[in-house]
Amino acid sequence: MSPLESRKQLLIAESELNRVHMMDDLVRLTTNARVLFERACSLGSIASPAAAIVAGLAAFQRPKTEEGGRSSTWLPGIIKGVGLVSTLWLAIRSRRRERP
Repeated sequence: MSPLESRKQLLIAESELNRVHMMDDLVRLTTNARVLFERACSLGSIASPAAAIVAGLAAFQRPKTEEGGRSSTWLPGIIKGVGLVSTLWLAIRSRRRERP
């Protein structure tokens, strides 16, 4: 066997090893992506009821105003933000379900 042929065999073996490592990495990446997606879905199912609870609690609280007429509490801002996030999440989720 010539040095060129032995070098060729080594390169082929190295290529096969790289292919196996790449497939392992792809399997791990796919698994991690699936876990991340499942966690995001469970977070979305919690966000909507949480926003409703916060909005309900805020309805019973009267915001105090400062001299300038602005509200001194940050709760209304949070409620608006949570409502916006909840609305966006539900819209994205419904579009995903519509896809075949």
